[in-house]
This record gives sequence, structure tokens and C-alpha cells, in this order.
Amino acid sequence: MKIRFNRRMFTMMLLFSALNVAAVLVMRTGFHAAAHGVEASRSALTSSDSEGMLFPRESESREVRELGGMWKFRADMSSNRNAGFEQQWWTKPLEQTGPVIDMPVPASYNDITQDRQLRDFVGWAWYQRSFYAPTSWKNVKQRTVLRFESAHYNTIAWLNSKEIVRHDGGHLPFEADVSSILSYKVPNVLTVAVNNTLTPHTIPPGTIQYMDDPDRYPPGYFVQNLQMDFFNYAGIQRPVKLYTTPSVYLDDITISTDVQGTTGYVNFDCVIKGNSSAVPVTVELLDKTEELVARVKSSGKGQVKVNDVKLWWPFTMSSDPAYLYTLKVTVMGSAGQSDVYRLPVGIRTVKVTSTQFLINSKPFYFRGFGRHEDSDIRGKGLDYPLIAKDFNLIKWVGANSFRTSHYPYAEEIMDMCDQQGIVVIDECPAVGLKTKENFSNKTLAHHKDVMTELVRRDKNRPSVVMWSVANEPASQLPEAEYYFKTVIQHTKQADSTRPVTLVINKAFNRDKGGQFADVVCLNNYYSWYHDMGHLEVIKYQAKYNLEQWYLKHHKPIIQTEYGADAVAGLHMDPPMMFSEEYQQEVMTNYFSVFDQFRQQYLIGEMIWNFADFMTAQSTTRVAGNKKGIFTRQRQPKTAAFLLRDRYWRLANQTGPRNTEL
Repeated sequence: MKIRFNRRMFTMMLLFSALNVAAVLVMRTGFHAAAHGVEASRSALTSSDSEGMLFPRESESREVRELGGMWKFRADMSSNRNAGFEQQWWTKPLEQTGPVIDMPVPASYNDITQDRQLRDFVGWAWYQRSFYAPTSWKNVKQRTVLRFESAHYNTIAWLNSKEIVRHDGGHLPFEADVSSILSYKVPNVLTVAVNNTLTPHTIPPGTIQYMDDPDRYPPGYFVQNLQMDFFNYAGIQRPVKLYTTPSVYLDDITISTDVQGTTGYVNFDCVIKGNSSAVPVTVELLDKTEELVARVKSSGKGQVKVNDVKLWWPFTMSSDPAYLYTLKVTVMGSAGQSDVYRLPVGIRTVKVTSTQFLINSKPFYFRGFGRHEDSDIRGKGLDYPLIAKDFNLIKWVGANSFRTSHYPYAEEIMDMCDQQGIVVIDECPAVGLKTKENFSNKTLAHHKDVMTELVRRDKNRPSVVMWSVANEPASQLPEAEYYFKTVIQHTKQADSTRPVTLVINKAFNRDKGGQFADVVCLNNYYSWYHDMGHLEVIKYQAKYNLEQWYLKHHKPIIQTEYGADAVAGLHMDPPMMFSEEYQQEVMTNYFSVFDQFRQQYLIGEMIWNFADFMTAQSTTRVAGNKKGIFTRQRQPKTAAFLLRDRYWRLANQTGPRNTEL
């Protein structure tokens, strides 16, 4: 994407991280006004890594209120992209600062208008809305928390002109206790600034390339280079919520499950806050009919034993898949005030051998997709009808899994996976680590923080069976060896119950990261990005690649990406690239190789992609990536029927007989 403005402005904006404001503006500009403005509004309220991040759920003791809808919106189009901080837009109604438009939340802002400049905007975008707090919340011993499910990329938020939280990175939640700032009987004004700039040290990374030839480009002309193959959608893309808890409350809970024969075990470890001494905690496990299965009283740590346990099984592996219990946690606070939180729990085990991936001690074969959160108009914005449609299509095809390529997906999507038995490889946003600078200590520290946040959010989900720390990094670089050893070790320290992987597209004899993974995940596109049009080479190259990777590491392998672009409705016989027939031939050739190794050490196949998705403009992308088996509007290409036939045949070989075919 190409945007025209001057070098001085963009240098300030590029480096003006929401977490390092003052230092940024000194560099190359000597300008301190924005830093002064931000510092002046800063309060002591910040999001802490030590805090829990439980998904807000209503209960007898908790209320949840969504702040979605139409917000006032303004992209800072000033020459230095800094007017919002210079003029302290968070201290006044946004419409007093200049022209504003209505912007839906949640949604990406890029495709909402007809403005090409806004679609490709890079810099600070400002949101504002007002709301009333219920007077019933006043003078009650409780906390009130403002939560963002995610915003892309750097975010600063103010409530009633006081800064409440900053967050670095997209796709993961952050929140702040606003109990002392909330007003009653008058409107509360919430202002949010979001910056989508990607740098060599963000995850995902990006770079800025200046075009300095005055004969060919205007002064200050630059290109924001994206190092990932999907559009850099931005804004408040997931819900914003206000929720309450009692003053003594469950801040976090970590569970792990085990199975021995017909007995299940749920180990729990609660973090209670708001009280200086231990408080009584009652943990109850309820079945699907809300009948009590077991009750344990403790100080917050213990085990629940479940006789005749009903296991959480993936879709098609059982006639009763995705069985969820409810773990009801009651924390008894002062003056008889209790906090109640209910957590869905699936009891299952995961184990990896040198040739198999076992769920509940049975071999599991990944039949799935790489995907994207992407659709017309809303971009990456959360959309319930789209979620429902996608899960209907996933099950129609007979898939049992997907990877959250290439970032954590919305918690509402993850809930559906838990509820419907769709297995997840949970991937962080580290896509496109391609240069030595991307493997710096600064990036490594941020990468570890992101994995901490991801594990903290999704650690209790039965559908999540493996963490992915990166997609297609430059794992052949010398720096990659220490980098991925460190990230994977860090992830295993955060969660020792799940395997960890990274997704590799480098040659087996050059990669330095796969040695640390529990499962080898491979992306390759034979007859597409090389040997273009030569379908006959797929069987040879795919077979050789799988054999060599296993000989090198003796670990199970998942083919996490393969495929070809197909423009819907383009038919050519004999098949040619970009036709629907070529996409099918690529798939058929890969299938023949997969079938040779399924009974050995190949434990899964995930086609790229579930649906067409938007990318930056280029000569290789015709209004986005067309490798989907569905169009961006979720209509099937002929490849969808081919994949459906294969997936249901595989399902019927390994699970209860199904009549979907």
C-alpha cells in the first residue's frame, strides 16, 4: 500500500509506540508536545501481566454490559499524524476536534467508507463514545472493569479524560479497573486511540521503505511493507465490555484434566484477589443437565474427581462429541458477599509420540484448514452470523480442526470450538519474521509477552491442543536457533500440558527451529510458487519432503498448508493455474502422497485456505488471496466438494459411521 506524506511526519508516527511515547518523539524531530500531552493524562491504572484475564461471564455476582454500536471516529490525517496528542483530543468531544464519522464497533475501519485514504490509512485512529453507568453500581462493594477483547495494534484508552490502559499488540484482550473513575448520573466519555503501524519489532513485523528519487516520487513518499500475506486491518475489531465483580473476587483459574480408566480428574488452581488473607472457595462440577457431579471446598487449589466421566471428544470421533461440564467457583468474601464464576470444562488428555497425536489415548488425524478472520465490509471485525456460517461449513466439509492462522481468534470463535468439538492449533501473531532485526532481543521479549497473554487467555480450553509460536519464519538464519529455543521453552513453562510447534516453510536441511518443536508443521506449495504449472512434480517433491523431515527429527508431521489459487468460475481443461480445475488437481496429487504416510507419521492435513481473503494489493493477488475452497462470501468452489468427499471418507475410517456423504 502506498501513502503520501512527509518523512518527518512518518518517522514520528512509525516510532511513536503507545508504550514509549516520549522517547519516540525526541528521535529525528526533537518534538515533545505529544509526549507531554500523554504524560499529563497518565493515571496509575494499567493492565498488568500478573492479572488474570477471565472472559466476562454474567452470574449471580457479576454483570456484563457491551459498549458496541456506533462510535464517533476520526483518523488523524494531520501532516505529522500527531494532532490528537498535541491538541489532547481525549479531553473534549471528538466532534469538536474536526470532522468525525460514525464507525461501528466491533469492526475494522478500513472498508466501511468509500475513502481510499482511510482504507490504506497508517497512524492513529481515534474513537469516542459516551455511556451511563447504572446507579445500582454506586456505593456497592464491587469492582468495575473496562475490557477490550482486542484492538489493532497499539492502543491507549482514556475514561473521562484520564488514561486507563495501554496495550501493545493486536488480537488479545486487555482491561483496566475503572471503579474510581466511573461517574454516575452523568455521561462517561470513553476515548480510544489505535495505531496500526508495524515496525521490525512488532508482531507481526513490517518495515517502512522511503522512495527518495525526487524525479519519480513526491517528497516524503514511502511504502509500508507488510511481511505477511493478509491485509493489515485495523481498529477496535472485537467487543468492548464493562463488567463488575465483588470486591473479593476470582481473578484467575487454571485447570488441567486427566483420565484414568472411567474416572476423570479436574485439577484447579484459583487466584483470589481483594482480600489479604485466604478465603473459602467452593468448587462444584455440574454436568450438561446442571446436575451436581462433585463438590470440593478448599482455599482455592484442589482436585475434582469424576466417576463414569464423559470425555470431551473432537467432532466425528464420538457419537457425543464436545461434552462440556461446568465448573462453578464460589468465592466467599467479606460480609457474606460471594463471587460466582462458571467455567466450561472439557475433560480430555493430549499426548504426542514419535508418530502419533493422541487425544484421550486414541490417534487423532487433523482434517482441517488454515483460516483467517476476514470478510467483506467488516474486515476482521467480530460478526456472529459469519461465525455461525463458518462453523456450519466446517462441519459440512467434515473437518475436525483448524489453525488460528496467523493470530489468536476471537474468544467467541474459541467458544464455538469448545462447544462443537473443533480442535485448534492456537497460533500467535508471529508471522513474517524474515530478517535478522526481527530476531532481536527486543522482538524476543515482546514475543514472549505475547505467548504469555495467549496462554493466559486460552489455557483452559479443551479444543486447544497445541500452541504455535510462529508461521513461516526465516528459520534458516543463525539467530533463529536461540530465538525459537527460547520462545518454545517460555511457552512450555507457561503451559506444560500441551505440545508446542512452529510452522515451517524452509528446507529440512536449513531449518534451525524444528528441533525444538513437539510436532513438525510444514507449509509448501509444489507446482505453485515454483515449478509453476507442473502438476506432475507434486508427488515426488511432497513425498521426498515428508520423508526427509521425519528422518531428521523423528517427530509426527502435519501438512499445515498446501493448495493453489482459484478464481471462482474460471474453468480450463487441461487445467491451468488459477482455474478451479487446477486447484482440484493440486489437491488430488497431494492427497495421494498423504495417503502413503497417514499410517506412518503424517498426523494431519490442513488445506490453505478455508475461504478467500483480502491482502495488500500486488500483481500476484487479484483482490486478495484466492486459495480458499470457499469464496470470501462463503460460496463453495468445486474444490469444496472434493475436500468434503475426502474428509468424510477419512472420518468414517476413524470414527463412528456418519451419513454425511
